[in-house]
Amino acid sequence: MSRIEEICIQKGLRMTQPRRVIAQVLSNADDHPDAEELHRRANAIDKSISLATVYRTVKLFEDYDIIERHDFRDGRARFEEAPTDHHDHLIDVKSGQVLEFQNEEIEKLQIEIARKLGYKLVDHRLELYGIPLSEDEKG
Repeated sequence: MSRIEEICIQKGLRMTQPRRVIAQVLSNADDHPDAEELHRRANAIDKSISLATVYRTVKLFEDYDIIERHDFRDGRARFEEAPTDHHDHLIDVKSGQVLEFQNEEIEKLQIEIARKLGYKLVDHRLELYGIPLSEDEKG
């Protein structure tokens, strides 16, 4: 049983065969696939899964806070399992690759900025967009 399927069951969702397959695909993803890519991967396991089923399932999983939707400015919603540990994203604008990272200094700075503006930070997302450094820039 996949991690996402276990979470779905804990939250009381009825697990149909298509939902199980989509949960498995999402649990096994080491990237941030969009709905079309999820459909391609799920359909390789079960040919009866339609794109409409994928869209309905990711919406359901989102509504139950099982997965997160991201918009990385490429016109496609991308999905990942709702993280247990906070992380941020660096998006390579040339390749579309999404790198996850954690940085305690950035976290502290965001809390400090919110406090200085008179707020208690309760949530945030940080997305950095970049291009790979050239060999000259790395040196």
